[in-house]
Amino acid sequence: MRPSRRVGLWAFALVTVTLLGIVGCPSVPDPWEERPGKRVLTTFAPLYCFAQNIAGPDANVKIVTAESGPHGFNPSPRDVMLVKRADLFVINGLELDNSIAQRMIQGARNKSVRLVEAASAVPKKDLREAEAEHDEDDDGHDHHHGRYDPHIWLGIPEAVKMVGKIRDELSAIDPDHAGGYESRAKEYIAKLGKIASDGHEMLKDKKERRLIAFHDSLYYFARAFNLEIADSIEIAPGVEPTPRKIQQLIQTCQKHHLRIIAVEPQYPSNTSAQVLLNELKQKGIDAVFVEIDPLETARLADLTPDFYERKMRENLQNLADAMK
Repeated sequence: MRPSRRVGLWAFALVTVTLLGIVGCPSVPDPWEERPGKRVLTTFAPLYCFAQNIAGPDANVKIVTAESGPHGFNPSPRDVMLVKRADLFVINGLELDNSIAQRMIQGARNKSVRLVEAASAVPKKDLREAEAEHDEDDDGHDHHHGRYDPHIWLGIPEAVKMVGKIRDELSAIDPDHAGGYESRAKEYIAKLGKIASDGHEMLKDKKERRLIAFHDSLYYFARAFNLEIADSIEIAPGVEPTPRKIQQLIQTCQKHHLRIIAVEPQYPSNTSAQVLLNELKQKGIDAVFVEIDPLETARLADLTPDFYERKMRENLQNLADAMK
């Protein structure tokens, strides 16, 4: 067994033991309000928005990884208590948040919670195959991915399917309110459709259709709006590229006359992205940064039911303002 994998297994076991200890701790208050309705737990911001818009007044919706996002999330005692009393636990799936969800369920000892992978609503033929898994990259880091790119919430057609999945699962555990879930899901899907049509209108006259992504998360977003991701800077979130990778990016931009570099508000743009921008400018390319939020994290103060809609529209507007 490789040392990194052995460490990963020990970490998994340690977190599970810790979570099991939390359940019996009487000092952890119950974070669920005492109000009627099924309790729906979600892993991160887009899923929270989807579930909240469907639930309305008929169910209670909470989130566990709002500000940290699904990458490297470490559950708190409050998070485990949320799982302990949840009726439905909605995750993305595609190996993005499966592991942490299973650990939390095991730690909370909630055998009755219904685990729902929203990504299962998207047909396999519509999923993008992830790049071939490899043990070690040029930078010496290990990177292990699932078979498919998990960032499906950034594609509007995929988001619609995820909403339908959550609607169906809520209706299954709470048939008395199925009519309300159905009507609210229909209304929300119409809003998603409006984002799609408005986005196409905003970008329809743009000649530039290719861009460089900060990390490999924008494929479904690009596909939804007839754009193309030529390459990405980081091989994984928070992992800086090698000098060789930077040179490859420069050559790609020169060859295809690319100047749009998507950066994310969650990560500083003054590292590898800034290096790439400076190098392109020195070579006479009018390169620019465009902020595109992959919605993996959200400040709790900003996390209202319309968060997904607002952020997707901001992403589209930022692109429309920068593209020629």
